Amino acid sequence: MPSLKEIKTRIASVNSTRKITSAMKMVASSKLHHAQVMIENMLPYETMLEHILKTFLASEADASTIFSVDRPVKSVALVVYSSNSSLCGGFNANVIKMMMHALEEYKHLGKENILIYPIGRKVAEKVKKLGYRTAGDFSDIADKPNVAKCIEIAKDLGQKFIDGEIDRVEMFYHHFKSAGSQILTRKTFLPIDISEELNADKERDLSSTIVTQKAQEYLKKNQQKKERNKEEVKPLADIFIVEPDMSTVLSLLIPKLAHLMLYTALLDSNASEHAARMVAMQTATDNADELLRELNLQYNKSRQQAITDELLDIVGGSANN
Repeated sequence: MPSLKEIKTRIASVNSTRKITSAMKMVASSKLHHAQVMIENMLPYETMLEHILKTFLASEADASTIFSVDRPVKSVALVVYSSNSSLCGGFNANVIKMMMHALEEYKHLGKENILIYPIGRKVAEKVKKLGYRTAGDFSDIADKPNVAKCIEIAKDLGQKFIDGEIDRVEMFYHHFKSAGSQILTRKTFLPIDISEELNADKERDLSSTIVTQKAQEYLKKNQQKKERNKEEVKPLADIFIVEPDMSTVLSLLIPKLAHLMLYTALLDSNASEHAARMVAMQTATDNADELLRELNLQYNKSRQQAITDELLDIVGGSANN
């Protein structure tokens, strides 16, 4: 059995660790709130752009651009979103695992025909270790999402696609559904299927940073109740006059759609990282609390045993005298 001094030292060590994990959880919670606000501010633009594109497609059945043409895949580009730091559970490991599966699928193309855009230091280190080509260092936008940088990446990918350097582009990221749920997603970026929705899964909880299961169930039921009570108002069908022609308008809207897809994925990944870190730090804090309870119990037992032994020694000595 360890001595009282050893147990006391371990209690102090666990207490220090608990303070760190608790502080990191609060920091992650604050960053998650800011990330949720950024997604919420972006959603109206996303919704309107999707609405306009769908309306055009409904009026023109043969609407298409060079970015929507599917062709034989001889070279691919992968845009993979991760974080710059660790301590966020399986966030990075999961997205890297999905990337590895994709690399295995495209293995027959050869490493020289696979180009990776690593957004985040963790995935960049993995790609470098595997020996694949990268398009540059994009770790700065993993922590601070930047629209201008996403536009540059989208333009670079679009130009390579037009020139025939790449035939397919895929994105790997975590779709942020709620603070307690992030869905690992693999999406085709180019060629763009303009008949699909911009974001197939639109269910998001951007108001809560609570991650306990009971709290999430309560919020979900409450949200469903609000939706049932809310009167649904369906807008009239929009009719747009397109000038000069459909192909010209689509040639301007499709690049904007591409920028938005990259930026939306970046915001989703950023929010998912903070949510995953918050959950991991909350779990670590709970484990530290449980360990402290066990150590305090062990300390009290050892202390009581030491007192009992001393009393027995005193009583034994008195009896002998």
